[in-house]
Amino acid sequence: MQIGVVFPQTELGPDAGAVRAYGGRVEELGFRHVMAYDHVVGADPAVHQGWSGAYDVRTTFHEPMVMFGFLAALTSLELVTGIIILPQRQTVLVAKQAAEVDLLSGGRFRLGVGLGWNEVEYEALGQDFRTRGRRIEEQVTLMRRLWTEESVTHEGEFDRVTAAGLAPRPVQRPIPVWFGAQSERAYRRAGRLADGWFPQVSPGPELDKAREIVSAAAREAGRDPAQLGLEGRVSWRGDATKLAEQAGRWNDAGATHLAVNTMGAGLASLGDHLGALEQAAEALGLRSS
Repeated sequence: MQIGVVFPQTELGPDAGAVRAYGGRVEELGFRHVMAYDHVVGADPAVHQGWSGAYDVRTTFHEPMVMFGFLAALTSLELVTGIIILPQRQTVLVAKQAAEVDLLSGGRFRLGVGLGWNEVEYEALGQDFRTRGRRIEEQVTLMRRLWTEESVTHEGEFDRVTAAGLAPRPVQRPIPVWFGAQSERAYRRAGRLADGWFPQVSPGPELDKAREIVSAAAREAGRDPAQLGLEGRVSWRGDATKLAEQAGRWNDAGATHLAVNTMGAGLASLGDHLGALEQAAEALGLRSS
């Protein structure tokens, strides 16, 4: 099981030096990948009365693709979006950005995608929130063609490309596409289309049920469910022993990847986040220096 980290961007603010220091130290501690969440804009709760979203206009988010271009030159970590809200973005532009990150990182990029929940953000980016499920399926198919074919012609419900292609194309052809999933429809979509998936439930009966749905959809699509990756997530709450136990549960559940999240633990600084990861790395038996 490959173990990485969730970049705590909502708690580190806009400091570019923190990005550099975090990436370097995470690699030294033996973590293998860094995952970044995605939001382009936040809603202003003073205007959107009754706003109950997890993030708002004051919540900091680095743009993942740009940040990964920076980290690609600083570390040898795998770079993972967890997840890019794909249907609110232009398909061909995402394919181009992903190809560039993959190229600059030497093929160390994994594109996690999902639907998102923030209708305010969809409006700001000029996309239809209501059609996002249908759109993501077409987008993934088109992106894979753009990453592997020199010239692409595509006319779908949402995108049209006439004899055009990306240059340069990525190292990985195609780039692995993983899906965030937390509903039966999303599980089925992951089974049909994804190279791997990020479940939003913990090991146990809910995960077992979700995996059954993913596997059934994969088999129906003529795919081997055993080839799909699975990335779990554990949150740091000050107890390294408990975190290691949770990681063990994911390993027993067959996870291929795991990410350690330090956000939401009351950590006040970059040093606090890295200190927590030092304890986590030791508890998980990672190489440390």
